[in-house]
Amino acid sequence: MTSMPHSFDPASADPRDFRTALGRFCTGVTVVTCDTGTGPLGITANSFSSVSLDPPLVLWSPAKSSSRYPFYIAAQHFAIHVLGEEQRDLCQGFARSGDIFDTLPWTSGDGNTPLIEGCLSRFECRQVALHDAGDHSIVIGEVTRVTTREGRPLAFQGGGFGAFSPLA
Repeated sequence: MTSMPHSFDPASADPRDFRTALGRFCTGVTVVTCDTGTGPLGITANSFSSVSLDPPLVLWSPAKSSSRYPFYIAAQHFAIHVLGEEQRDLCQGFARSGDIFDTLPWTSGDGNTPLIEGCLSRFECRQVALHDAGDHSIVIGEVTRVTTREGRPLAFQGGGFGAFSPLA
């Protein structure tokens, strides 16, 4: 049995209620990387989405309150790494710190973008648009190269991690 629905105006309600409602949506987990000019930087993000197949465009949305935000909006090149279910530690590492590159295998791509090895999919991008979106920005990237492998994605929902399994 499902519980009774709760309706509210998110502009006047407790912000936690809105965040909880958003948390009902299950997302994949990514790590977005860029070069800062003084070294590599990474951040865990679940605000990733495809935009267009022709041209190949994707987006992600960094929070303006993040100390890493200025580097990402200035980056002309970045990479979005879709994590597999076995990469939870990688996800949590980049959620805490933008600099855990000494603990994992990576190489440099266009614009010295750090490319993490072993992810389910990696989208190397060139920034083509930046849009204001409240307390976040929307960064749109044209995908210039894709690397992908088979595997089960790491999923995030309601504050917890899991894995996706297709229904039989």
